[in-house]
Amino acid sequence: MSDSSDKTTLAKAEVLIEALPYFQRYAGRTFVVKYGGHAMGNPDAARDFAEDIVLLKAVGINPVVVHGGGPQIGAMLEKLGVESTFVDGLRVTDAATAEVAEMVLSGAINKQLVSWIAGAGGKAIGISGKDGGLVTATKAERTTRDPESNIEKAVDLGFVGEPSTVDTTVIDTAVASGMIPIIAPIAAGADGETYNINADTMAGAIASALGAARLFLLTDVAGVMSKEGKLLTDLTPDDIAKLKEDGTISGGMIPKLETCVSAVEAGCEAAVVLDGRVGHAMLLEFFTARGAGTLIRQG
Repeated sequence: MSDSSDKTTLAKAEVLIEALPYFQRYAGRTFVVKYGGHAMGNPDAARDFAEDIVLLKAVGINPVVVHGGGPQIGAMLEKLGVESTFVDGLRVTDAATAEVAEMVLSGAINKQLVSWIAGAGGKAIGISGKDGGLVTATKAERTTRDPESNIEKAVDLGFVGEPSTVDTTVIDTAVASGMIPIIAPIAAGADGETYNINADTMAGAIASALGAARLFLLTDVAGVMSKEGKLLTDLTPDDIAKLKEDGTISGGMIPKLETCVSAVEAGCEAAVVLDGRVGHAMLLEFFTARGAGTLIRQG
C-alpha cells in the first residue's frame, strides 16, 4: 500500500474516532431536520443529504425530516397561471393555491425525498401533518402598517396556518418500526380546512414536541453573520435579541431564529442554522469539533 493510501486510511480512521463520542452520546435521541426548497435543487447536495440521514439512522440516531418546497410551489403556480403575493415571507394562500401547495409538497417533493433516502439504503415513509393527526393548524394572523397613515391593519393570508397542537404518535410508530419520517408541512385545522405551514415553523413545533436533541434548519446561507461578515457559531436567545435590536440580523433570518429560540425554550436541546448547499454540512456541524453553521441553545 502506498504512503498516500496509508494517510487517507488513517485520516478516515481519525474522523471516525473523533465522531465516536457523539455517536455514543446521542444514540436513541431524535434529530429534526428541516430541508429547504432551494437546497433541493442541487442533485449532488440532495445525494449528500440522503446519505447523511441514512448514516444518522445507522448509528442509532432517529432523524425526522420536515421539508419545504417554496420554489417548486412557485414554479407550479406559474405554470398554472396562478399569481402569488407574499406578506413577511409567507405566501398568501387562496383555495386554489392551497390545493397546488398540497399537491406539490405532499406529492412530488415528499415522495422524491423518500426515493432519495431509499437510494442511499434507508427506509423512509412520507407523511404530512394531516396523517395520524400529527399537527393541528390554526389560521395564521399577520398585520401590516400603512406607510402613509401609520395605521396597523390585519392581513388575510388565506389558508396559511401555524401549528397549534402536535401529536407525535405517528412519528413514534414510524421510528419504532425502523422508518425515517419525511413530513410535508401541510395540516388540517379544527375547522376541517387544509393549511399550508411554513416548514421552519413546522419543524420547530415538531422538534419541541419530540424533545429533540437537535433541530437543524438547512438553508442557503452559512449561518448567522456578524456585521463584519464573520460567522457567529454560538448564540443564546439573549444574544439573538440583541442582534435583532442592533440590526445585525434582519429579513428572512429573523423568523428562522425565532423558530430556533421557540424550540430551545420549549424542550429542544439545541438548534442549528447552516448551509444546506455544502456537502455533508450537517455531519460536519455535529460530529466534528470544528463544526459548521450557527448553534443556538440556552445560555
